[in-house]
Amino acid sequence: MRFRFLPALPLIPILPLLFTAACRERPRPPREFDGQTAFGYIERQVAFGPRVPGTEAHEKMGNWLDSLLRQRADTLLVQSWKHVTTRRDTLSLRNFVARFKPTAPKRLLFLAHWDSRPISDSPVSRDSSHAVPGANDGGSGVALLLGVSDVLKRSPPAIGVDLLFVDGEDYGDFTKTPTDVLIGSRYYGAHQPPGAQPLYAVLYDLVADKDLQIYQEGNSLVGAPEVVELVWETAKDLGYSGYFIATPRHTLIDDHLELQKAGIRAIDVVDFDYPAWHTQYDTIDKVSAASLQVVGDVAVQLIRREAE
Repeated sequence: MRFRFLPALPLIPILPLLFTAACRERPRPPREFDGQTAFGYIERQVAFGPRVPGTEAHEKMGNWLDSLLRQRADTLLVQSWKHVTTRRDTLSLRNFVARFKPTAPKRLLFLAHWDSRPISDSPVSRDSSHAVPGANDGGSGVALLLGVSDVLKRSPPAIGVDLLFVDGEDYGDFTKTPTDVLIGSRYYGAHQPPGAQPLYAVLYDLVADKDLQIYQEGNSLVGAPEVVELVWETAKDLGYSGYFIATPRHTLIDDHLELQKAGIRAIDVVDFDYPAWHTQYDTIDKVSAASLQVVGDVAVQLIRREAE
């Protein structure tokens, strides 16, 4: 191949064109996620009451998830088991794995926990006898995944996608009884579905705070820094860098660590600056459809960009 040099052209006519091209924003993909519908999924969960393992609300919530996901996913895998706590309580737990294109070799995994905490033990809580309503802590991640499932039902993905709803994340004490938290993600890590492992996994937790500010989580930056970069770059491309703030702030023990232990490149997308966390004040008035829209748009675009 040869290079041919063209004669020099006048600069003045070209400069405005270059300036216009440089300033033109990258066109946004069509919006597929419906934040308002996803908000309705939070409302439905809160209406069950606190979804604490061993309660009627937990049982009803699990049955509701089972019914919804069977209507949306290509395949629904239900992992059921008994967990005996350090206090010798026996919990009946269920993980739900909604699979789209389950045989596809190229896959992504999104997850959230669907249980809620049995006691309000945050330092700002006034009464630890209350269970946590879980509008944001539990409810928002589930709502986001259900919103993604609606998108994938309408417009199937070009790659495989697993939506994992884990149980028993928030039951025990994260420091005193570590085997009684992150129970569902630990079980999934030891009982992964057949087929290819995902390229990466994203955990969504506390993602509907009205004052949405999602910083990069410390254990995610250690365990899968390239996935953090991909997610925050995707958010930036969508114009959401004001919500996805590209700097570290908190280092958390969360479900993504159990997946990392199982060899999956997993990160945590979480807004931990949430005053109602682990309190009886984690109620529907603290969350918004607009925040779900932001995170939902990013989640869907992560799936779509893998097909490009």
